[in-house]
Amino acid sequence: MDKRNWLITGVSTGLGRAFAQAALAAGHTVVGTVRTEKDLRAFEELRPGHAHGRILDVTDGDAVSGVVAEVERSIGPLDVVVANAGYGLEGTFEETPLAEVRRQFEVNVFGAVATLQAALPHMRRRRRGHLMAVTSMGGLMAVPGMSAYCGSKFALEGILEALGKEVAQFGIHVTAIEPGSFRTDWAGRSMTRAARTIDDYDELFAPIREARQKASGNQLGNPAKAGEAVVHITSVEQPPAHLVLGSDALRLVTAARTAVDEDIRAWEALSRTTDFAEGAQL
Repeated sequence: MDKRNWLITGVSTGLGRAFAQAALAAGHTVVGTVRTEKDLRAFEELRPGHAHGRILDVTDGDAVSGVVAEVERSIGPLDVVVANAGYGLEGTFEETPLAEVRRQFEVNVFGAVATLQAALPHMRRRRRGHLMAVTSMGGLMAVPGMSAYCGSKFALEGILEALGKEVAQFGIHVTAIEPGSFRTDWAGRSMTRAARTIDDYDELFAPIREARQKASGNQLGNPAKAGEAVVHITSVEQPPAHLVLGSDALRLVTAARTAVDEDIRAWEALSRTTDFAEGAQL
């Protein structure tokens, strides 16, 4: 495999760290963004001379553009960019404050958009590159108590799918990475949880929250293997537009998409009644 320059946001822990470690192990150069000087030093110690840390808040669009431009000058052309930074927000729809929903989208959607937009002009000029963003199995299916999180990931899925169709003409690949449940801190200390305020949801949601907390640290997915999978798809001629990671994600996403297909088939006749008799088909 050719040695490439990677940029990965959010490499201090979790899947971002696993992606970076896998890319470094494969001999690539990785620029990883973190939030503190301590995390920056720890990241660069992974492989001195090949692991380069940058402090960045992905919700600061100007800072994101500045970091990407600086990396292009000082490290070299970016070949692979992974917008990984994000977090989970748990809470029923009715109980989640609007301010927390906005923050969820600010990080998970607009932070990823800022990262990809900053890198795209450089890749477009070179007529090559691979843009990726971590969505979630929750970007293709939804569960109770995660409406804001799933909403942010569904939004990112749509952006990535349209983006991929726009930039294919330039030799740029776009992949949505859709992990299932991996053994990281995502469901533990990294999870933001809205306060419980409405008793009516106790029977449905209390067991879900308790089960998620108990499972934290014992999830099915192996982050190191996820890293290897992501590195692998950068070496193939036609990488996937969607990369589902984990057998749990495969099962849950397949079930969700089957349910959508069944609704479409069941209501197809009614759907057709809304057309003009004569009209242009897209």
